[in-house]
Amino acid sequence: MSGAFVADATCPATQAIKSGKNPGNISTDAGQSYELLAGNKDAPTHYLIRVPGADPERRWVKVDCGHVSGASTMPTARAPADREKSAAPASGKPEYVLALSWQPAFCETKPGKTECKAQTAAGFDATHFTLHGLWPQPNGNFYCQVAVADKANDNPAHWQDLPPVELEPNTRSELDQVMPGTASDLDRHEWIKHGTCYGKSQQEYFSDALNLTRAVNASPVRDLFTQKIGRDLTSDQIRAAFDSAFGPGAGDRVRVSCLDDHSSGRRLIGELTLGLTGPIGQNSSLSELLLASVPTNNAGCPKGTVDPIEFQ
Repeated sequence: MSGAFVADATCPATQAIKSGKNPGNISTDAGQSYELLAGNKDAPTHYLIRVPGADPERRWVKVDCGHVSGASTMPTARAPADREKSAAPASGKPEYVLALSWQPAFCETKPGKTECKAQTAAGFDATHFTLHGLWPQPNGNFYCQVAVADKANDNPAHWQDLPPVELEPNTRSELDQVMPGTASDLDRHEWIKHGTCYGKSQQEYFSDALNLTRAVNASPVRDLFTQKIGRDLTSDQIRAAFDSAFGPGAGDRVRVSCLDDHSSGRRLIGELTLGLTGPIGQNSSLSELLLASVPTNNAGCPKGTVDPIEFQ
């Protein structure tokens, strides 16, 4: 198989299905995308994914741990990771996924993260979408001309060992606000894995991602979320808000992912992923990029709670 497995929860990533052998006690990170390599049968109960930094990297996860994006059956046994860079998208135009997080939900599942310990009710991330990443497509288009050592360090425990991201002061200041995960070096990971395949400089890559995020935060979509903090919101309501903000059909290009907060038993809206098609530049229209993209074939999580900033 090709494509990506996006974890909706923290689940064991095992070396073997039957025995559950798990060297290093490796788990998926909720909201994280992994290279999808194979299923264990025609109607899979488990997916084989690649977990960078694990030993071995090839791990099995249960299918209900997350969802698959852009999957297709490979004509040969060769996995996408065997290629330095994936083929161009079928449309012939550049395609991307913009991943936006609802940070309070993420922090419910990762309370030990530096950025989560620092969250406050007055903070940007209490009432705005935060930037997870801008991902060139197709899935599997990772690590373009990246040194072996940097690839090996691309796991959360070693992100601080990745090369620093060099940005203009204003961009750095905005990124630290809009991507709270920079406190855990998320920006280094996003550049190494995805930005290196963007075809532009670090400054342009993060500036473009910030511009797109800013457009969503200035729209009725963000208003809807702030009005619903502490209450449930459906994916249909979210997609309707995108239609209102960016034109009829824009919501069909949006997928909603949820996280399970096991401590409270709640299902939380954790992330929105937006399909985009076309060249991205300083003056790009998010509406045009969304409407040029193909509709998502999976609506994702049908309903979840918009989590308030405090730990519940």
